Amino acid sequence: MFLVASVAVFAIYFANVALGAFANSAFLGDVGEMLVLFAASILFVVAILKKEADRKNNDGS
Repeated sequence: MFLVASVAVFAIYFANVALGAFANSAFLGDVGEMLVLFAASILFVVAILKKEADRKNNDGS
């Protein structure tokens, strides 16, 4: 769930960067771009921590 959300938010970031580079029509400003990248990073960390917790619970350690 969180990993899919992270990929989706990063895709928004990538689309903004690509549009800014090739079409000069980025839809997010600097602050918006930073917040989107920050959200993608946080979602990715949450996904990794949840997977690690699930793996630890399944291993019995």
